[in-house]
Amino acid sequence: MEESSKPLTGLAWASGQSLCPKGYTMIVATSEGASANFVKGFNQKSAIYLCYSSAPESLEQVVTDIQLLNEKNSLPVGYAYIGEYTDTRVSASKKKRLCVKLLPLNSADFVVCEIKITMKNNKIGAPYTRVGDISGLGLWCKKVSASEFKPTPKPRNITSGIRGLSLDSGSVSPAPNPTEETPALKPTGRSPLTENAKYDSANIYGISAIDGIPFTIHPMFENKIGNSPAASSGFADFRVKTLSEIEDEYNYGFAVERSAAARMPPGVC
Repeated sequence: MEESSKPLTGLAWASGQSLCPKGYTMIVATSEGASANFVKGFNQKSAIYLCYSSAPESLEQVVTDIQLLNEKNSLPVGYAYIGEYTDTRVSASKKKRLCVKLLPLNSADFVVCEIKITMKNNKIGAPYTRVGDISGLGLWCKKVSASEFKPTPKPRNITSGIRGLSLDSGSVSPAPNPTEETPALKPTGRSPLTENAKYDSANIYGISAIDGIPFTIHPMFENKIGNSPAASSGFADFRVKTLSEIEDEYNYGFAVERSAAARMPPGVC
């Protein structure tokens, strides 16, 4: 049994320890303890073993799937045949070829972290998945969620100013500086008849209906209006006329209009 506690980053064929790629581990025995040589035959002295590499500290490409293809099957998109590190007298089987799919860890949902080789008729249970049989040996792999190997993001530093904006019930906003003075609002009470009344945009709640209208008292009445009780004496010569006096003064009989209408042809009137 061969296991890895980290995601696999590659698979390869090798015909001996001397040809095994650097960073790879060769599987020389099955889970039952038999030889894991994929070259079978009477008095066969050559050998081919499966090798795997586990993830280094920095994960760039990881194995996300393993497939065993027949010679008639085309290579799926995103997959690649594993490398071969054998001497000139030995070659891997071409009837069945092993391929893997590599992806960056951040883009992967599942990764292969363990691989096992058993005798063809033997079975092992979950969580291992059977890849297939080749040269009388069974190939199995174990997939786990890639989130188990993804680095956890570091917590961000929150400044005191941002912390004061928190909506948590336990957060306390910083108290205002007592030395800072709040500008006082301008008084809004004012008389619309004041000579110096002007439109004040500093406080919209103090604007009356006639603010901004150029309304002033006529100069002829300025000297007659004051704070004394006799200020209204300038209006003493005003006399209120009766209705009959007004009718007599402004009576108009429309005699001219009636005379003119009498001289016009009947069809015009």
